[in-house]
Amino acid sequence: MMFPLLALEIPEPVKIYGQFGHPIMMWALFFTSVYAMWLGFQSRQIRSAEPEKRKELIQKDVKGKHFILGSLLLSLMVLGTIGGMAVTYINNGKLFVGPHLLVGLAMVALIATAAALVPWMQKGNETARLTHITLNVTLIGLFGWQAFTGVEIVQRIISKLGS
Repeated sequence: MMFPLLALEIPEPVKIYGQFGHPIMMWALFFTSVYAMWLGFQSRQIRSAEPEKRKELIQKDVKGKHFILGSLLLSLMVLGTIGGMAVTYINNGKLFVGPHLLVGLAMVALIATAAALVPWMQKGNETARLTHITLNVTLIGLFGWQAFTGVEIVQRIISKLGS
């Protein structure tokens, strides 16, 4: 049986410019992650804040915004990681197994695990909450490192295009 989609040739401009989709998306997700973390810390303050501050944070719906952004980040990080791997494979016929790929895969595991803790957090489990925070702070640190190693990769791609 023939699979016609497997024989589909990707146009050269799509192959070339498609390489920049992953880094652009990941930089946007990095900054969005920092904002989501800030919202998470704001949400955490609701429990211990003085009544006036608590009322302000509840009115701003920081908890709801944090939850929605976290869900969006989980989805887009998984899709962005798979997309980056797909583009690399399409353009090179292989994946480059190195720190950038391995840390990226670890980040997907971290964000998925952090998201999986939410049902326990909603039931008031403080261990789940602290683990969620620890995983996500680690994720932000790794994301920052990934951003800079990604810039090095983009520079190599650009130098190859100029050759």
